[in-house]
Amino acid sequence: MQRDAVLRKRLHELNIDGILITDLNNLRYITEFTGSSGFLIITKKDAIFATDFRYKEQARQEVKGFRIIAETKNRIETIKEITNKYRIKRLGFEDHSVSYSTYRKLLKHKIKLKALSHIVEDLRLIKSPKEISYIKTAIHRAESAFKNLLPFIKAGVTEQGLAIRLEALLKEEGCKTIPFGVIVASGLMSALPHARPTNKKLKKGDVVLFDWGGECEGYFSDMTRMVAIKGKKGMGRQLGIYSIVLNAQESAIKSIKDGVNAVSIDKAARDIIRRGGYVDYFGHGTGHGIGLSVHERPNISWRSKEKIRKGMVFTVEPGIYLPGKGGVRIEDMVAVTKSGVEVLTTLPRRLHIIS
Repeated sequence: MQRDAVLRKRLHELNIDGILITDLNNLRYITEFTGSSGFLIITKKDAIFATDFRYKEQARQEVKGFRIIAETKNRIETIKEITNKYRIKRLGFEDHSVSYSTYRKLLKHKIKLKALSHIVEDLRLIKSPKEISYIKTAIHRAESAFKNLLPFIKAGVTEQGLAIRLEALLKEEGCKTIPFGVIVASGLMSALPHARPTNKKLKKGDVVLFDWGGECEGYFSDMTRMVAIKGKKGMGRQLGIYSIVLNAQESAIKSIKDGVNAVSIDKAARDIIRRGGYVDYFGHGTGHGIGLSVHERPNISWRSKEKIRKGMVFTVEPGIYLPGKGGVRIEDMVAVTKSGVEVLTTLPRRLHIIS
């Protein structure tokens, strides 16, 4: 069934005559439009896609099965004209994507509105085989780029220099965009979960955290690996906690199957870290969904209310971060299958040691 048809079937249940989609990732998910300006209104019988002059021709090429119109006036006026033409009395809208200012302007035009939460995100939770194929390619590109970076990792190079080189290698692999700023954190900086690369030079004895991702057809990958530069001293504590984090990740992955609660996956990792005595230094969730967004549902944490289902794709990334001493994180991507779980990432999880 077409994705717009799935939403159309919910109109009666939601007590609305149409749905306004403005979130660009959701717009792409439903229509395959890759531009940066547009919106979609789905009614009981029609689906109207609107964009401005810059993307009119692009929309004709990408958006199939929808009525395409040009925004010749401001967006509020265009939405008003569509609601009048298609006799939409009550319009649903994405509560996270429509600004308060836009909401007020629509009300002034006497359009009855209903805020909707997760209306498209609920569909995006379950990845199709085609989507998983794109994600696997995004992973392959990211892994190939990292393999090509390995010869450049050595004492004397800077975190920032490695981050820039890795981003260039990702582009060479075919990534049209970089999903997020590459993280390269060496030594004490690895205690910051989202450290920004600096001009700090790597030195012998450093353990270096790399967090990066690839892209394919708008779908992303996300992974973390650690590299140690061999030295006489400096690695001891991080080498010790590395094995704890690795065991925690393996425990979490083994717990994944269709029907389990997301919180139980987080618990499987957190219990291992608790037994190791470091639970106070693992403050984030064990994983997050990934697809058209780097961070999307499901949320794999102690707060999660979600149930894991076949077709979900998410990261498994426990970590331990010791302020002033250094940190460890290992991150892989998995897909939930009928029989259990498929680990999509293929880079070895053992600590890579550079002489």
